[in-house]
Amino acid sequence: MTELPTPSAARLRAPSWRDSRLLVGVLLVVASTVLGAVVVQRADDRVPVYAARAHVSPGEQLTSEDLTVVQVQLGEQAARYLAADRALPAGTFALRDLPAGELVPAAGVGPAAMVEVQQVSLLVDATSAGALERGSVVDVYVNRPAEGDGVGRARYVGPERVLERVSVVRVAAEDSVLGGADQTRAVRVMVPRESVRDLVADVDLGARITLVPVPGSPTGGAES
Repeated sequence: MTELPTPSAARLRAPSWRDSRLLVGVLLVVASTVLGAVVVQRADDRVPVYAARAHVSPGEQLTSEDLTVVQVQLGEQAARYLAADRALPAGTFALRDLPAGELVPAAGVGPAAMVEVQQVSLLVDATSAGALERGSVVDVYVNRPAEGDGVGRARYVGPERVLERVSVVRVAAEDSVLGGADQTRAVRVMVPRESVRDLVADVDLGARITLVPVPGSPTGGAES
């Protein structure tokens, strides 16, 4: 009986660097790694910008204590906001209201020369002042003394709304109420420069000033 030949087992060989399949596999791993890194980098394109830590009124100078740094995704809109990758320039002022938590727009800040408001202290009815706080936005009403006022209790005409949407920066504490026929408290507001003269003239004439919060304005207690 003729014996059949016994097949010999093929010896496995370690893949060579010349093996095209190995090279393709390595290239695929490298490509996927690079692509994954690019995707992650593009997905996390957040940039640091400044946000208001608390309410800031127009005309107030900004310091690092007034701001906080947040990381946000803004894309092409990033240039519209105050970048926090560099120190806040000295002599930076708020040019408009900056509510707490709002990202600071680059156009909302600038040097002192660009500030269009001035701080004016007004004596207002103590009761109405108690409803105000720093950051309140109010309309200013004026009751002027009546002409030819005779003996007795002063008479007034009005009221006339002379200013709209001005910011309150400070309300005197309750223990600073001024007594007399009408109890009043001092409230500091930011008044447009062109209106300061007329408002001061009304105050000098003895007009009664009333501050009325606009709808949605923050209200509350007083600051010391």
